[in-house]
Amino acid sequence: MNTTPLAPAALRPSDSDGTDETLFAGIASDLREQGYSIRPAALPADLAEALYTHQLSLSGEDFSAAGIGRGNDLMQNNFVRTDEICWISGESDAGRRWLNWSGGLQQYLNRRLFLGLFSFESHFAHYAPGDFYRRHLDAFKGQQNRVLSLVVYLNPGWQADDGGELVLYRDSTDQEGIRVTPLMGTVVVFLSEEFPHEVLPAQRDRYSIAGWFRVNTSLGGAIDPPR
Repeated sequence: MNTTPLAPAALRPSDSDGTDETLFAGIASDLREQGYSIRPAALPADLAEALYTHQLSLSGEDFSAAGIGRGNDLMQNNFVRTDEICWISGESDAGRRWLNWSGGLQQYLNRRLFLGLFSFESHFAHYAPGDFYRRHLDAFKGQQNRVLSLVVYLNPGWQADDGGELVLYRDSTDQEGIRVTPLMGTVVVFLSEEFPHEVLPAQRDRYSIAGWFRVNTSLGGAIDPPR
């Protein structure tokens, strides 16, 4: 499938970055019915612009090569992924507003879907022309280190021939997938253990945020904190 399933809506301003109940209700409904939600141009316009401007202001030293795995198992593998990332701490105004908005989504989903989401981590991602992230899962079944994945795109004026689509596969046997164009403000949410996905190479610099909601769990008898 080569088209995003929902028609794009105009980016809109937001009175409060932490409250967008119409969007949150739509995401909750999508997750309940199909396990994923794709909402083109849905992030409030002022927040999307603030995040885009802030990401462009970051220097190369703020980013590091992305890896795979966690903790002591974290490693770089350029065969799997070639992007670079910068974790969002909330020290900037844009970062604080983003964490406030995603916190509002977390509270809403906990209220409506009883997911027990406990914490959230996220980073800016930059894919230079030709960069990619091969097909993978954000979490393995039963580990529950990541329950729900959240992606937001920050690319104004993106054209179809710029490439860089997210391909979301419905299961391990799906070879076609759903292609999502990384348009400015598009919001994608999906169950981390259920949907393999990949990022195709782009023809221009590609900017986004990737984040994960987690439950309160432990690994090896120790609390497993974000990152």
